[in-house]
Amino acid sequence: MSASTSENIALGAAFALGTSFIMSIAAALIKYAATMVSIEVIVAVQYLLCTAIMLPWLARRGVSQLKTEHFRLHVVRALCGWACFYAYYLAIEKIPLVDAALLRNAAPLCVPFLVLAVYGVRIALIRWIPLVIGMAGIALILKPDASGLNGWYLVGFASAVTLAGSIMTTRMLALTEPTNRILFYYFGFSAVASVPLALLNWQPIPAAAWPPMLLIGGSIWLTMWLYTKAYQYAKASIISPISYTGVAFTGFWGWLIWQQIPDQWTYAGVLLVAVGGVGSVILGAQEERRKRASHAA
Repeated sequence: MSASTSENIALGAAFALGTSFIMSIAAALIKYAATMVSIEVIVAVQYLLCTAIMLPWLARRGVSQLKTEHFRLHVVRALCGWACFYAYYLAIEKIPLVDAALLRNAAPLCVPFLVLAVYGVRIALIRWIPLVIGMAGIALILKPDASGLNGWYLVGFASAVTLAGSIMTTRMLALTEPTNRILFYYFGFSAVASVPLALLNWQPIPAAAWPPMLLIGGSIWLTMWLYTKAYQYAKASIISPISYTGVAFTGFWGWLIWQQIPDQWTYAGVLLVAVGGVGSVILGAQEERRKRASHAA
């Protein structure tokens, strides 16, 4: 935790629940806006608006607030978050909302593999059990058939991989960096990454597309603020299980607006991914506590 915050599980859980709910609203708005304007333009407008929202804070506090010893980590965190949203939005446009949301929320299953790849930390044998369960759920969601995998489902899963990178780096930054600094770097770098793609895929923006796009930008700013605060007050073992409520919220909008009713394989996949993700996070937390206890001894 940072010097200015201490662990508060109830508050962290409340921030996490708010994150899931607001993100589900943004997902529905994105699917609607994508019928009028390209995903690349939506992403660029989102990040430009979020960066603009941060400018009054920067003007009031001064550029000294951007001084950091973790510049590279901010860059990695921003690129992971940008890639996650970009892949997620592309998937939302092409597949049912609940499927896209579930694939994105498979991120906790990807964290151990990223830790292995980045830090060389091996996965304990017992931790493979929830990972295998969760991956079986993902296989059900991907719905392979005689023609192979639907590429847009793989894009949805890519959002989980990049979200896992965002989870790792956000938690690391939240231990020492203030929330607004994390957000400013994230939105600013993501805007820089988004604009070239938007220009390459530019199309006239109809007037009807502006209200949902502005709401998306505001929703994402609020989502990221809640998300960052959640990791300041509670550990990933608390936050990650709560994030699965986002699947239910998003599925509700898909049913209410687009009459998208999940099939039995999706329900089974939701159960397996949730069990695997929560189990993976809990076992990881227990392993971390054991290591700390052994070092203290």
